[in-house]
Amino acid sequence: MRPEEKQWRRKRRHLRVRKKVNGTPERPRITVKKTSKHIYAQIVIDPPFGPCQVITGASTLSPEIRDQVKELEGKIEKAKLVGKLLAQRALERGIKKVVFDRSGYRYHGRVKALAEGAREGGLEF
Repeated sequence: MRPEEKQWRRKRRHLRVRKKVNGTPERPRITVKKTSKHIYAQIVIDPPFGPCQVITGASTLSPEIRDQVKELEGKIEKAKLVGKLLAQRALERGIKKVVFDRSGYRYHGRVKALAEGAREGGLEF
């Protein structure tokens, strides 16, 4: 399968899931983006009309965990650390319950580790 086709299929899955998963002020949405080296996560509120509002985010490039990420070997451990940081930042802003949007990625590996890290950090979804 060509890389363009793979990206197109992921985008189609993402749009199909987004019809059902919405971030409300009571339960914002965690969205995930991954590249070959890094993983990014954001907590977003989707208003009925207009653009999304990003509340907070975390990634392997975040200053708080950048040194810890360099010491870790695998990408899965790094994703779990990002999930914990995201949960910490969300709890500081008073967010406890969220919905998880995997952005068309399969729920295994780094995406699953990020979700488990966020759960360990105190988020409910």
